[in-house]
Amino acid sequence: MPEHAFTDAERRAVYRVINERRDMRRFTPDRTVAAPVLARLLAAAHAAPSVGLMQPWRFIRITDRGLRHKIHALVDEERRQTADALGSRAEEFLALKVEGILDCAELLVVALSAGRDAHVFGRRTMPHMDLASVSCAVENLWLAARAEGLGMGWVSIFEPAGLAELLNMPDGAEPVAILCLGPVPDFPDRPALEIDEWTVGRPLTEFVSENSWR
Repeated sequence: MPEHAFTDAERRAVYRVINERRDMRRFTPDRTVAAPVLARLLAAAHAAPSVGLMQPWRFIRITDRGLRHKIHALVDEERRQTADALGSRAEEFLALKVEGILDCAELLVVALSAGRDAHVFGRRTMPHMDLASVSCAVENLWLAARAEGLGMGWVSIFEPAGLAELLNMPDGAEPVAILCLGPVPDFPDRPALEIDEWTVGRPLTEFVSENSWR
């Protein structure tokens, strides 16, 4: 056992939270997230790795109910546009529950910050590492939420320019995710899109090779 390894119980907890994380769409309405818990979750997100320590994330907490409804309207409009683009699967897609914006206890918008282009370290040939860094922050928050017994859903069905305008983001800032967070009725044992028979997760063996693509 490596000398810096966690204990058996600690390792089991880490792997459990990874395996039991779910992209949640159904939330228990009229609930709250305690302020100390929300602070821990945001601290976990802020502890994420970022290339060049650029910390390109910004978190906007949506507490205005009217603004929440406007965000929901943006998502609903893109949901219909996405359905049109799916052609034969349009009706099947529209039947899916794809967000919990109006029911979740907390609504957060995660964005790439303005001015991040000044960070060249690690981005000269891979400029998308700012987005990769923000994604790490979202995953940290997701895992911390599951450990706290809270569900989280990442909503990506929206027009970025419309959301940026709605939230008065400066030039250069870019919304990446709408996060629904809060108590949920339960955690399913499989991803929701598998349960809804939209798609099926593929095994790890299809994604690992050695020394070349195949």
